[in-house]
Amino acid sequence: MTNIASPVLSPLGGARAPEGGEAGPIQSGWRLAMREFTSNRLAVLGSAILVFFLVFCFIGPIFYHGQTVNTNLQATNLPPGAGHLLGTTSEGFDELALLMRGGQASLEVAFLAAVFGIVLGSIWGAVAGLVGGVVDSVMMRIVDVFLSIPILFVVLIIAVRYGPSVLSLGLIIGGYYWLVPARLVRGEVLTLRTRDFVSAARIAGVRPWRLIGRHLIPNAVGVMIVNVTFNVADAILLVAALGYLGFGLQYPTQDWGDMLSNGIGYMQDGYWWLVYPVGACIVLVVMACNLIGDALRDSFDVRLRRR
Repeated sequence: MTNIASPVLSPLGGARAPEGGEAGPIQSGWRLAMREFTSNRLAVLGSAILVFFLVFCFIGPIFYHGQTVNTNLQATNLPPGAGHLLGTTSEGFDELALLMRGGQASLEVAFLAAVFGIVLGSIWGAVAGLVGGVVDSVMMRIVDVFLSIPILFVVLIIAVRYGPSVLSLGLIIGGYYWLVPARLVRGEVLTLRTRDFVSAARIAGVRPWRLIGRHLIPNAVGVMIVNVTFNVADAILLVAALGYLGFGLQYPTQDWGDMLSNGIGYMQDGYWWLVYPVGACIVLVVMACNLIGDALRDSFDVRLRRR
């Protein structure tokens, strides 16, 4: 009978190869997730697009200077050329410089809303999932009530009442985007609170807030990161919709939605550079965020990883 050597447990908890074999490297979940993410070509493409627009919007204005504040009636609606690479607007603003400034404002609002929403939603969901019982039911019913209200309706009312700015608009949108993360984190916490390490922490007398911040939320960070990318994409579309409706950021600050709203009226006159570039920017950034979000979801979920 052939003698088959059984694997021996290594001190690190992994399986060590039998004698004569080579032990494979022990890789953490984060490293496996990142390896899965970088092997996804669409994820790499989405990351490259997002990095390009971050550089374009935040570093581009340092090197390219164009008029975006003071009107110049002698240079209105000029086509793309040597002096203005993407032409000018009906106010004489440089379209390329305005595209950078508008993208900067749109991305700032989107990232602020996503971060604020994920922080608030994570705390809410973790508390609801850990406490359970009546508290959990009441907190989740509050989430359900807010989810039944159209976000555009809420944001329009609050923006008109308090006046839109990068900070206020980001907080207003983030104040609605915490609802989905709250439900996702609660679901993770409901499964985590029965684990041995949570029970051990409770027996050791760890306080609930420390248990949430030290053990529960860090173990749900994968879900949070994935949700952030989708929230950024949704926030960019929402900011663009508000700007298109005329309730976005106010002059001299403009976003991509304002630019699209101002340029759409000149489309029939052949001024394509007022619509197509900004429209392409919105589509590409939203597509990049969705590609990154899909890839992160597949990377953190072991059931979706490619073998």
